[in-house]
Amino acid sequence: KFEPKPMFFKVSLSHDVLLPPEHLGPQLEKSIRRKLFEDVEGRCIGKYGYVLSVIEIKSVGEGHVLVARGEVLFEVKFFALVFRPIVGEVVDAIVTNTSPHGIFCSVGPLVALIHKQWVGGLEFDPTYTPPCYKSKDGNDIVKEGSSIRFRILGVRIKSDNIAITGSLAADFLGAAGTD
Repeated sequence: KFEPKPMFFKVSLSHDVLLPPEHLGPQLEKSIRRKLFEDVEGRCIGKYGYVLSVIEIKSVGEGHVLVARGEVLFEVKFFALVFRPIVGEVVDAIVTNTSPHGIFCSVGPLVALIHKQWVGGLEFDPTYTPPCYKSKDGNDIVKEGSSIRFRILGVRIKSDNIAITGSLAADFLGAAGTD
């Protein structure tokens, strides 16, 4: 039996924020917050996944001056909302490209590949403009810009990105609306 698992997590993280001297002064706290958001939001942090949002700053450490550079380093501890895909989950995506090899799509910050063997009875049509995958009767068309729903088959996690593979080969998967 399939038991859904959450793909969104609240995690406790820490990050070193480096500020140049011109950001020191009465607006220091605001500068640290802004730099933290710039540094971590939208980025992949290895095993945790993609940081969607900084929820709360727990603490800001005492600044350490980097003598040779004149910058100040602050250790910031914070809670963040992260997105990490889980094998078996069903997700919605936007198709970015179709090729004879499969369908490429984006799921938020992630890139996903639906290999041609997992397109669920659709066939590649290079003569269609733009090239697409479509059903034999022509009722289902998946092309660049289409919304699709697929099941995650595999997840590859690296230190700075996550890539996923998926399948359209099951009931209720495939084109997720009209284009």
